[in-house]
Amino acid sequence: MIPELVLALSIGAVLFGTGLYGALSQTNLVMIIMGVELILAAALLNLVAFWRYLHPEAIEGQMFVLIVMAVMAVEMAVGFAIAIARFRARGSVEVEEARELKG
Repeated sequence: MIPELVLALSIGAVLFGTGLYGALSQTNLVMIIMGVELILAAALLNLVAFWRYLHPEAIEGQMFVLIVMAVMAVEMAVGFAIAIARFRARGSVEVEEARELKG
């Protein structure tokens, strides 16, 4: 493998590990959302790295990443809106205190 691919995959692995730790170890809803965003960013970084390595002339991979990044932004906005509504209603965004949200 070429050094650029190894570097990109290593950075992606570090981002994925950090995001996984953040999503699983936190009880704050905002921190969990940030961990999930790091996991998705790591997956997109690996996707772009492999796409560039396998098909350097094609731009479909980059276009796919841009679309997924737009979806990530919408997901984060909705998650933060839920967190803000929860904070205004109850005064906390801790996941353990949100058990009454179950239907």
